[in-house]
Amino acid sequence: MMKMRIRVKRRPKRAAANAVPRAKSGSAAIEFAFVAPVFFLFLMGTMETGIIFLGNFVLQNAVNDAARQIRTGQVAQNGTNQEQFRTMVCNGIAPLLACDANLQIDVQAYPNFGALSVPNPITASGGLDPALRNWLPGSVCSVVLVRAFYTWNVATPVLTPFLANMANGRHLLSAAAAFRNEPYNTTVAGC
Repeated sequence: MMKMRIRVKRRPKRAAANAVPRAKSGSAAIEFAFVAPVFFLFLMGTMETGIIFLGNFVLQNAVNDAARQIRTGQVAQNGTNQEQFRTMVCNGIAPLLACDANLQIDVQAYPNFGALSVPNPITASGGLDPALRNWLPGSVCSVVLVRAFYTWNVATPVLTPFLANMANGRHLLSAAAAFRNEPYNTTVAGC
């Protein structure tokens, strides 16, 4: 009996291997096209929210440092005016926040903590109250409230409704320090 060999023509392995990745790469591109906008939206939202929190932290730190100058009497003894105090705060917020019209500082003095009042800085129209630009650093043993406001422009348009707390797509950064001035001269023994 004679054996017959039948040859089956098979495709080379290379052709079959190359066909599979081409099909998968096309599906990956389509999947990425669906997922990419959502991914980049979350990425931008996370970055902008982080920068807003960092800006608020930097503003609070600058207000604390500048307010210490009032509390210890250095502002009164050196004759520091409102513009010089603003420069102290500006030096603390640079380079993250610009020292421009977006920064507003309000310093008020009160006889005691019970008399302290904290008005809302945002007006009914959604803007920052322009009347909050006072400069009353007080004297020995006065209670002082130092507040700083910075209007941050939200950069991610899709996230503006979620991050803006003012009109025109802005977010208000605010920092405050309330304290009693120290008895920094020799005529007062204590408060």
